[in-house]
Amino acid sequence: LLTRRPPRSTLIRSRRQRQMCIRDRNYIIEEDIKWLSEAGANIIRLPFDYRLLTNDDFLGRDMHGFKYIDKAVAWCEKYNVYVLLDMHGAPGGQTGDNIDNSDGYPWLMVDEGMKQKVTDIWRGIAERYADNTTIIGYNLLNEPIAHYFEADSLKHNLEPLYKRITKAIREVDQNHIVFLGGAVWETDFSVFSEPFDDKLAYTFHKYWMPPEQKEIQEYVDFREKYNVPLLMGESGENDDAWVRDFRELLDKNGIHWTFWPYKKMDNTRGPMNFHKPEGYDAFVQYAESDRSTFSKIRDLKDSIAGTDPKQIVDVLNRYVENSRFENCFPNKGYCEALGFTGY
Repeated sequence: LLTRRPPRSTLIRSRRQRQMCIRDRNYIIEEDIKWLSEAGANIIRLPFDYRLLTNDDFLGRDMHGFKYIDKAVAWCEKYNVYVLLDMHGAPGGQTGDNIDNSDGYPWLMVDEGMKQKVTDIWRGIAERYADNTTIIGYNLLNEPIAHYFEADSLKHNLEPLYKRITKAIREVDQNHIVFLGGAVWETDFSVFSEPFDDKLAYTFHKYWMPPEQKEIQEYVDFREKYNVPLLMGESGENDDAWVRDFRELLDKNGIHWTFWPYKKMDNTRGPMNFHKPEGYDAFVQYAESDRSTFSKIRDLKDSIAGTDPKQIVDVLNRYVENSRFENCFPNKGYCEALGFTGY
């Protein structure tokens, strides 16, 4: 979940299913949305993996995503918060890196079957929510085409795909805004020609750069040239002073914003924090373990040396418990940097 104000494993499958179901029911609950609203947020950017809305297996379950999206939208309606639906992981992968749960390449840009699949999914989403006034729009793809693939000449495929998806959306939904992100981690607007629909907004992401006018001027120029809305869709993961300076720069330029992330374990670079459970470092050790052969992978199986499966489940349960709203705590400096009040 991302917040914004306008100018203001390997566990066996059954065990993994149980743990992820528990997490889905606890990580974001109604109290989180209520807190965000009272703090001053008027929109959340809600990320989802396409697998949640298809028959593609995801964490041992199929077609369960709408249950969670519907619940989040209902909470947001109750607390007067808009929702921007963000496809963070698309069929085939739109980025080619860890954020899209892909195989390490943005196959979506070159595979016809994947293009049709993402088009069909968005048409289904739009048909379901066409008349929902809490949802402000559809963020079609998060951070398409990482910089690793410059030599592959993929960027020219992006806008035609956006046009294809938007055309399908308009067959069932003429109401919602379609949000288009630039290429190369959502920074490159050179892929765009003039707007092709009268309800488009354009998004950019900016991390780890000087919070200066020159860093956003190309997006301001694009907005002025085509008279289109502009959203800074992701930033953050920085110290309070930097966040304040960048947020104030965005406000000065009349650019709406969503900062990432809302909640993260042992992290002061976001609005909400929670403690790391005892034993969690075992997961880090597992991730860094030698998996260079299948034999070594089999040796790891459900646990690492000295940690049995039950202990792993206990750590996961403590993680879920710590992440519940009542056990979280706001990062005051970060919240103040965003201009949040009333929390």
